Amino acid sequence: MDIDRNFWQKKRIFLTGHTGFKGSWLSLWLSSLGAQVIGYALSPPTKPSMFEICKIEQITDSTLADIRDLGSLTQALQSAKADIVIHMAAQSLVRKSYLNPVETYSVNVLGTVNLLEAVRANPGIRAVLNITTDKCYENKEWVWGYRENDVLGGYDPYSSSKACSELITAAYRNSFFKPQEYATHKVALASARAGNVIGGGDWGQDRLIPDLIQALLTGEKFNLRNPQAIRPWQHVLEPLIGYLNLAQKLYTDGPAYTGAWNFGPDDTDAQPVEWVAKTLCSKWGKPAHYEIEQGSHPHETSVLTLNCAKAKQELHWSPRWNLDKALERVVEWYKAYQESQDLQALCFRQIAEYTNCKN
Repeated sequence: MDIDRNFWQKKRIFLTGHTGFKGSWLSLWLSSLGAQVIGYALSPPTKPSMFEICKIEQITDSTLADIRDLGSLTQALQSAKADIVIHMAAQSLVRKSYLNPVETYSVNVLGTVNLLEAVRANPGIRAVLNITTDKCYENKEWVWGYRENDVLGGYDPYSSSKACSELITAAYRNSFFKPQEYATHKVALASARAGNVIGGGDWGQDRLIPDLIQALLTGEKFNLRNPQAIRPWQHVLEPLIGYLNLAQKLYTDGPAYTGAWNFGPDDTDAQPVEWVAKTLCSKWGKPAHYEIEQGSHPHETSVLTLNCAKAKQELHWSPRWNLDKALERVVEWYKAYQESQDLQALCFRQIAEYTNCKN
């Protein structure tokens, strides 16, 4: 499904988490479509950050505040006069959730409650999309992909906090935004679950690509955890186009598109961690220089894939860049960063290239 540029022209989008990696990419894409992005988030979570490197503050109306502050959030949403709300603000790291479980639950659980309460207090919003994760499922280490109606769960604090966010979304939809009463409240509410996203501009700690890139840039040794763990790798633009098309459908068709949606790569792109590390190093032009990290580590799932038949059938969404192409674009971005090129312009070029690529 292609992007409907006419739809997005002058739409007002309230985007939480716009200072993060995915939020920065989505801000750029929405801006290129002629939408007005009103961002609400804490300061960028990393340094360097894509938000600063790509000058996201120049293309958004940005409020730096905490999603846990209900009063501030409600006021910001009221001032935004938004048509569509996309909720991305989160504590998004598994390993950090072991170190700071209280923060993880307060941001991911209470933050979702606050966002939906703010929506309730601000009539006029037509579509709300909560972005969670593929890790919200009760992982049974199946070799087949999880479907939207599979059981939610989560071994670690991060994963279970996102399952909680899904349950909260369902509870608010059942209690306050019932599809059968859409004519009264006029709010269509959905959630989206994406796989492991990669792309230029990700500097997140304890994430494979950012950690490996840092090692390549500095010449330092890289320690590889869980080399045989299989993840559903995909370029960040893959789920983002799914979010955009789903948000449009929520706005135009309402109840028909509420509920949960998976956005993940094709099965051939669910690859082991070590395969991704070797392939990226090869494309960078340096030999793979890493060691398998010894000792015990916090639990992380070894196999995780998604079944995306629903999005493919009902949204006509499907991946456009395979993993090899995605890694090429990752290398292109960080090489440009190394050479101090205009990264905002490069992001716009990659978005245009992706948009023009037919799936």
